[in-house]
Amino acid sequence: MASDQEFVDFVIEQIENAGEITAKKMFGEYGIYSDGKIFGLICDNKLFIKPTKSGREFIGEVVESTAYPGAKPSFLIEDKIEDREWLSELVRISLKELPKPKP
Repeated sequence: MASDQEFVDFVIEQIENAGEITAKKMFGEYGIYSDGKIFGLICDNKLFIKPTKSGREFIGEVVESTAYPGAKPSFLIEDKIEDREWLSELVRISLKELPKPKP
């Protein structure tokens, strides 16, 4: 099931002050980027954030899942997706550890 544009827009609106947040359609789902650096996926109207050590510490009780069959496990964000400040902080923390985009 493909994600709804309405859900994608909601997630982007929830992430404040973590750079320019954009979503790019990928294989019927979406990659989520900050200033050109991918940090997560939206698949089946669920938000997945790439795992980092600092992100794991920030979340505490992490729920991991795969965004699609064959994908690496990511942090599945469900309960706190409406907590704008918490979600934004998670993205900022995660971005510090993720590699820079390839040219």
